[in-house]
Amino acid sequence: MMMTWTRAALVGSIFTCLHKKRAALAEAKRDIVQHSAADPSYELKLVQVIFRHGARTPLKPIPHSEQVEWSPTLLETPKHTLFNYRVTDLEGGPKPPSPFEERYRSNKLKGGAFPGQLTTIGMQQAFSLGARLRKDYVEERSFLSPTFKPSEIYARSTNIVRNVESMRCLLAGLFQQQQEGPITIVTSDAESEILYPNYQGCKKLKYLTSRRMPLAFSQPGMKDELTKLHQDLHIDSSNEVDFFVLIDNLLAEQAHGFPFSVQYEGYLQRTERKVIDIVSYMVRPNDREVMKLMVGPFLYALQSNILEATRRSSDDTQSRKLFLYASHDVTLVPLLVAFGIFDQKWPPYAADITLELYQHQPSREWFTRLSYNGKEQVVKGCSSSLCPLDQFLNALSEVVINPEDYKTKCCLTEAETAEKTQADFIP
Repeated sequence: MMMTWTRAALVGSIFTCLHKKRAALAEAKRDIVQHSAADPSYELKLVQVIFRHGARTPLKPIPHSEQVEWSPTLLETPKHTLFNYRVTDLEGGPKPPSPFEERYRSNKLKGGAFPGQLTTIGMQQAFSLGARLRKDYVEERSFLSPTFKPSEIYARSTNIVRNVESMRCLLAGLFQQQQEGPITIVTSDAESEILYPNYQGCKKLKYLTSRRMPLAFSQPGMKDELTKLHQDLHIDSSNEVDFFVLIDNLLAEQAHGFPFSVQYEGYLQRTERKVIDIVSYMVRPNDREVMKLMVGPFLYALQSNILEATRRSSDDTQSRKLFLYASHDVTLVPLLVAFGIFDQKWPPYAADITLELYQHQPSREWFTRLSYNGKEQVVKGCSSSLCPLDQFLNALSEVVINPEDYKTKCCLTEAETAEKTQADFIP
């Protein structure tokens, strides 16, 4: 009889513990709308920031009579944005060559600057983003150390100088130039880059988008609007200046305070609407194949960082707390679409997506929180902005792809290869 009572007591205690845990989890999920990330019962465990570089010179100038001068004086480095760093490949070896930079350096803009260079204003924008992160994660929440420590931070950038320099400026703002040794900024070769849709490295993505691009540009009103903009801006119609070249120049001129009349601002608004129309045609949330090939490997990396953090022991003090990724507007747009939060506006310079991971202490369950340019968002598939991890991972499961599958899916079929080859020979 005593043994029976002992077993009953043991079973009862197990059920009591399970009940308490379930109750805590139920309370967390029931009251999650009322909770905020500042609630002390939610402990911040990991932060990942994907950001666009700061303002830069245009990639390709508009050939018209009112072309502005991009002087090298616009590229001077403010002393407060300096930060000691080195650049390596992903394995710690020498920095890979950059075909993009080689292309930029082969031309000069009017005034003497090279295309695609981070300007003084762009450096300050990235610094300001770092200062904002410092206020949140150092000063207010004491999540990061006030001085840079290599064990806390992972920094990865595309292999383009403006992005590496934007990372430097962000770090200077984040740590106010206080550091324990230089930071290593890792980067990949162009063929295997995942921080932007890789049309060079993924033949299938290039094949799919090249078929869709002419249709995107032939949507109703596109040709007429482009012709009208060419006329209004006095651009020779024989020059290949599309909506993307226009918005690139107009945004750069606006950011640097060049004479930007009300008339020019109207051109920018018209151009942005058409760019968004084209991008929305190309980047469709229900097109899983294209979305996977555009940002699936990057999302896999973000997901892997989260899952690794959930497996850490509570006394692990050497694990990364902050992952920083210096990327591009063409990265942010499909990511925003994948998260279901694209606002139909072109991402500004130094725009950021910040993804946080929390653990609810009473239940020990995990939650994510995502913000865009400092504003909290509700990810598609999540019940609230503070999203249970299982909901978040499930929401992204249709577009996440691991490196092995990505490599396989990037290959063209024999029929696609034949079709592409035939198209290449059409005069």
